[in-house]
Amino acid sequence: MQTGAVVGIQDMGAAGLTCSTCEMGSRAGTGVEIDLQYVPQRETGMTPYEIMLSESQERMLLVAERGREDEVFRVFHKWGLDAATVGHVTADGSLRVKDHGQVVAEIPNRALADEAPVYDRPHTKPQRLAPLEPSPGLLNRPVAVKSDLIALLSSGDLCSKRWIWEQYDYLVRSSTQAGPGSDAAIVRIKETGKSIAMSLDGNGRYCALDPREGTKLIVAECCRNLSTAGALPVAATNNLNFGNPERPEIMAQLVESIEGMSEACQFFETPITGGNVSLYNETLGEAIFPTPVMGIVGLMKTALPTPIAFSQPDRTVILLGDFGNCDELHFGGTQYAKVILKALWGLPPALDMDYEKRVQQAIREIVTAGLAESAHDLSDGGLAVALAEASFGPAAIGARISIPAGVRPEFLLFHEGPSRILLSASQPDEVMKIAAKFKVEAGQIGVTMKERLRIDCGSETLLDCDLTELRQPWETSLERMLHQS
Repeated sequence: MQTGAVVGIQDMGAAGLTCSTCEMGSRAGTGVEIDLQYVPQRETGMTPYEIMLSESQERMLLVAERGREDEVFRVFHKWGLDAATVGHVTADGSLRVKDHGQVVAEIPNRALADEAPVYDRPHTKPQRLAPLEPSPGLLNRPVAVKSDLIALLSSGDLCSKRWIWEQYDYLVRSSTQAGPGSDAAIVRIKETGKSIAMSLDGNGRYCALDPREGTKLIVAECCRNLSTAGALPVAATNNLNFGNPERPEIMAQLVESIEGMSEACQFFETPITGGNVSLYNETLGEAIFPTPVMGIVGLMKTALPTPIAFSQPDRTVILLGDFGNCDELHFGGTQYAKVILKALWGLPPALDMDYEKRVQQAIREIVTAGLAESAHDLSDGGLAVALAEASFGPAAIGARISIPAGVRPEFLLFHEGPSRILLSASQPDEVMKIAAKFKVEAGQIGVTMKERLRIDCGSETLLDCDLTELRQPWETSLERMLHQS
């Protein structure tokens, strides 16, 4: 790129050479002519059809200025990479494919890139296997906060994934500022003063209960993760995993999910730049949960990242957002319902996108102003799990928290309502001012302290334990489960 000789470039993803040629030509308003005899091939005897659709990795298509091709080739040769001239740009707007000089395909670029058909397969209502109401008596069990929290922290979805990610190089040389275990990964772009934050999120349980609302929640959480790091969400990609779309009830899941994604991405101003789709995911006719996965990137000024973990004792713990108004209907998709009650029912948490955006604006301003010593969004596992995760830092700082009386403690501690962020601060009044500016609730719910996590509800203590009692099962469960399997 530094040679200035490259005027166009695109990677080869889905459909390989077919997509990269027609899309580049369509965007430029030009034609492209290639001859397949010059395309590097790993196999002998490949047909033109196979060459054009091959999805071999680590390939890119470049258009260089005429007469400056050698400058580009010298760079490839320097790094020991293969490169070949396979064709040239034309003025007729068509993609023309030759094989040893014989035309084997010819079609206007726009017909492939800009005028693709929109499928409207028959669809009914989304498949729903879970009941709307919980089983009678399911929620009558006594709540044992300590044992329930340990069970959640030990579960496959919520336990530490360090055992996996510590086996890989995630530092990207010296550019990674926040890596695995953070709400969002942050990579600085050297010499620009800016960093890119990245977050991935998905939740098949929510989408099984309501594909549209579940997908909107995924987009919101992904953006919230970025905002909690201080980054402004700017663009998104997706990975859509569904069953057989030839079944109208499964196609309905896909339609609802995509429409929910469209609505949320437009609202949070994160246009979809690309993505991929995996369909027909079924075993013996039983489909997987509809599972869209969102990847969203954000931009921020390069600065020391705000950690998830509490770092100092005697700091005010603030819940940005509120405790949430949870009920039985919106509790059935939580990790608590899955792990403790072993059930799925009801609807996903209710999302107010306008309120969500204001919470995100508030936390970005709080973090940018340096007022948050720690910040962590509430998602799977709710408040109790977020408190535990915030207590698992190297300083072993926990907290003493008070929650309101008069509401079922499992709803307050384990429900997964959106638009909530847990933070610690030495200047709580300044945090409260910013929250008020954006008309967002902010409650001072406790104080950090060394080595313990305590949760009180009125005059009753629901949890009071040493952090090692929680951290040890959280850190060791994944490796133990994998070895057992």
